[in-house]
Amino acid sequence: MSFWAALSLFLLTVALMEGFAYVMHRWVMHGPGWFLHESHHRPRTGNWELNDLYAAIFAVPSFVMILGGVQLGWWPGFTWVGAGIAAYGAIYFGFHDVIVHRRLPSRYLPKSAYMKRIVQAHRLHHVVETREGNVSFGFLIAPKPEDLKAELKRRGRAGVRKSVGADD
Repeated sequence: MSFWAALSLFLLTVALMEGFAYVMHRWVMHGPGWFLHESHHRPRTGNWELNDLYAAIFAVPSFVMILGGVQLGWWPGFTWVGAGIAAYGAIYFGFHDVIVHRRLPSRYLPKSAYMKRIVQAHRLHHVVETREGNVSFGFLIAPKPEDLKAELKRRGRAGVRKSVGADD
């Protein structure tokens, strides 16, 4: 496989993973997979949450494709698709776990309009504690925060967590 074909396949996979992540987050994690994902919408009490199992689940196809493409004689493109999945996972980990949820210490503060937008969109996703009524299921592509706030308001703020110190 040529360098350019491999690079194109890798980059295409990284790009398509955002759509896959949206679908999985919207209709699996907030659907039948809520039993794992619910832990991510609650305060974490330790270093780990049940939702972390999704990282292991999504790593399996990546690992299998890389192994197949490199060691098992499969079509070489599988190596680059598997690497693209792994790269999206690394990007997601950096944005989601390090920058947004601060699961690892970091001094990073979003300064660009893009970074501020994805961080705020994800935080608006987390103001809803229930599996229904959420907004913003993608991660690297996020709607405008103003649109998300308007949508939450339109839905009557169902499932929105009360502010810290708010009176009942």
